[in-house]
Amino acid sequence: MSGTSITNTLWGRRIIAGFLTWLVPFLASVPFYSGNGVLLIDIALFKSLMVVTGSITAAGLMIWFFAIVKTSYTREAVITGIFWLVLNWALDALVLVGLLGMAPVDYATRIGLSYFVIPAMVIASGVIADRAAIGRSSS
Repeated sequence: MSGTSITNTLWGRRIIAGFLTWLVPFLASVPFYSGNGVLLIDIALFKSLMVVTGSITAAGLMIWFFAIVKTSYTREAVITGIFWLVLNWALDALVLVGLLGMAPVDYATRIGLSYFVIPAMVIASGVIADRAAIGRSSS
C-alpha cells in the first residue's frame, strides 16, 4: 500500500471538499425546519444564513484544497469550481428534488442558480494564486 492518502491527491480533495460544500449548509439548514418540512424562521433570514454558511464553508475548503496545488492554479480552479457546481446540483437533485419532492422548477429558481457563486469564487481564487505566483517568480 502506498503512503499517499486520498486527502493528498487533487481529486481526493476535490471530491471530499465538493461533498462538504453541500453537506455543511444542508446540515446547518435542518434545525430551521419543522418535522413536516415547514420553515420555522423568515425566508429572507434563512437564505442569508445559508449564503453565509455556504460561503464560509467554501472559503475554508478552498484554502484546504489549494494547499496541495503547486502550479496551474487557474486550471485546477476551473476544474474544481465546475466539479463542485455539478456535484452540488447532483446532490440537491437526489435529496431535495428526489427524496424531499421539491419541484425541479422551484429548485432551479430558488436554490440552483445560487450555486453559480461556487465556480465564481473558486476560479477567482485560482486566478489570484496564478498572478501571485507570477509576481513571485519575476521578482
